[in-house]
Amino acid sequence: MGPDGFGDLLAARAAYTRAGWYALPQPLPEAVVDRLCGSVTHISGQDRPEVVFEDGSRVVRALHGCHRFDAACAALTRLPPFVALAETLVGEPVYVYQFKVNLKQPFEGRAWPWHQDFAFWLREDGMPTPNAVNIAVFLDDVHTGNGPLTVIPGSHRLGLLDIDTAPRSAGGRDWRRHVSADLEYMVAEERVAVLAEDLGRYVAVGGRGTCFAFHPSIVHASSNNESADRRAMLLITYNAVGNAPPSPSRPPFLVDRDTTPLTADGGFSW
Repeated sequence: MGPDGFGDLLAARAAYTRAGWYALPQPLPEAVVDRLCGSVTHISGQDRPEVVFEDGSRVVRALHGCHRFDAACAALTRLPPFVALAETLVGEPVYVYQFKVNLKQPFEGRAWPWHQDFAFWLREDGMPTPNAVNIAVFLDDVHTGNGPLTVIPGSHRLGLLDIDTAPRSAGGRDWRRHVSADLEYMVAEERVAVLAEDLGRYVAVGGRGTCFAFHPSIVHASSNNESADRRAMLLITYNAVGNAPPSPSRPPFLVDRDTTPLTADGGFSW
């Protein structure tokens, strides 16, 4: 996979600017997805703070900061097409701000309410602007029954909605409300209904290995997994180096402190 393997970067930037959303035209190779799934299985069985469970259970909901200790996850962040796309979309060198795998286990994976990622990054971490990008990878086949991501295309152009945009003072915050089904910052259902009527909805379904990029301010959500099929989605948040929060206080596995510009490297043996 060369740095141009996912198509015309200028066309990608135009689509991303317009819709806040860009579907990459090529999936990750099966060998890459298989290796990542192996890492997810291994990490999910570990007793460590990066493993988050559904409320009141031992059902794994998410894994955080895996690139900090897992070789395959670290290699993925440096994949040349990902780095090239991220740098194109934010306009400067990037680093990994967040890395996570959201897992919706069969029949037990709970929803993510309507929200905007930048609300958390601004309010909790003091990120100056939304000059970052999420790149998502399906580690499982995703269909309408196992809790797919739904976005409101173009909603990123409206800024933050229903949120106090002043950064919070440090101390006393519970980061678990930023990774659970009971999110601290949400967009009201009434607001979403109006937005969807004007802008439409896009439901992200597709085969394992499907990749897409989406904007930190786009309004999005996902439903409960009501099927027998797991839905695992890996997300890398690339932030512009010049946009790093000055003094984040959340755990390093949620907000990476290493702002060294990434160097693309496709040499990992998958």
